Amino acid sequence: MKGHRYRITVEPLDAGAHSDTPFSFEAVSHDELFGIVERVRASGRWDADTAAQLAVGLKLFGEVLLQERKSELFTPLSDGPFKDFMQGFKAAMKAGPDGSAAS
Repeated sequence: MKGHRYRITVEPLDAGAHSDTPFSFEAVSHDELFGIVERVRASGRWDADTAAQLAVGLKLFGEVLLQERKSELFTPLSDGPFKDFMQGFKAAMKAGPDGSAAS
């Protein structure tokens, strides 16, 4: 798959985690994630960590959804709801935090 390659690392920060061993995986995204995280943070709707978590989570899930679009497990989402959500999400990112058009 063509796109931007990333290494995602998850590292526990507290003693209550199931494991204290970080794990990493590689992911490909047709979008450049750093710019997307910047735009979601700049929307002012969430704190910086929540914005990054939301942006990266959505993009990673969206890539899997694209790869697995013919799978019966993902068909209910790929037939419209996720696309509709993402269109609304992108529109909201262009608007200000109160929903007004960004200048």
